[in-house]
Amino acid sequence: MDAPPPDRPPTLYLDDAAVRGVLRLEALLPAMRAALVDLSAGRVVQPMRTVMDIPAEHGFLFLKPALTDRALATKLITLVPGNPARGLPTLLATIVLMDPSTGRPLAVMDGTWITELRTAAVSAVAADALTPPGPKVIAMLGSGALARSHALALRAVRPVSQIRVWSRDPGNVARCARDVGGVACATAEQAVRGADIVCTVTNASEPVLQGRWLAPGAFVAAVGAPRPAWRELDDDAMRHVVVADSRESAEHEAGDVILSGATVTAEIGEILAGTRPRPAAGTTVIFKALGQAVEDAVAARLVYDAIVGGTRTAPAGALPGAAAEPGADPGPMPGR
Repeated sequence: MDAPPPDRPPTLYLDDAAVRGVLRLEALLPAMRAALVDLSAGRVVQPMRTVMDIPAEHGFLFLKPALTDRALATKLITLVPGNPARGLPTLLATIVLMDPSTGRPLAVMDGTWITELRTAAVSAVAADALTPPGPKVIAMLGSGALARSHALALRAVRPVSQIRVWSRDPGNVARCARDVGGVACATAEQAVRGADIVCTVTNASEPVLQGRWLAPGAFVAAVGAPRPAWRELDDDAMRHVVVADSRESAEHEAGDVILSGATVTAEIGEILAGTRPRPAAGTTVIFKALGQAVEDAVAARLVYDAIVGGTRTAPAGALPGAAAEPGADPGPMPGR
């Protein structure tokens, strides 16, 4: 194949280590804030994700495209239940980044760290907008990769006095609590009672969080249950004010919203832009995040620009054990 002309750099192929080496939280947080504002303002082209069956493997292929002024990207996610027996993760994510003007492929990159860190960054942006200043007690329901990335991101926006960790596997809980400097809890209720911020980062299909445990004025980052029949939160929890990353996604894909009949009060991008008011002080808020394709497109562009610009460092504030370990709760949820 002919080499590209001098003014057309070759397509980059970036593995997980390359992405982790340049994607920095201090750049990602403002980028996610801007992406959410642009999404709510209609400045992003983003169709609903496509899901295709892989019948022979009882699996799925998810496709999530988005177009911004600086990035055209598609994330491809495969969910193959039989992969662990092959020594592979159940979920694999790949992002294809293209030039929005020409469609020329700029990079093909591993999507694991992008998904983990941008998911947590979005929760942190919402927590920064919807919680008062001051030290926070955080409850983490889930003990996998997303619990670790959420601990990192939330510490970037609020002082944290304690992180409590719970999941169904006590061994995973102990390891995660050690990695994030937190406390292992025997039950979800023990973790949640009195917490200021609650993160549900599980693959649960039935509720793990009961609304009666929530302290008045608590903020919940509801990250899991990205499918219409799955839930992490019960009806009592969903009776509180619900803010979403995307109203359309929440109403069509989020079992927490669909099955409870909850109403999405606002999108976080609307609140950040000032086109919708913030909930009143002391209001308990449920932030339902589905993981929007624009987040991947913007994060992938950050990675590409850092690589091309020659900026390569260790991920800022990287936590030990940040990668999912065997037997741990999965990291990115299906379709994120």
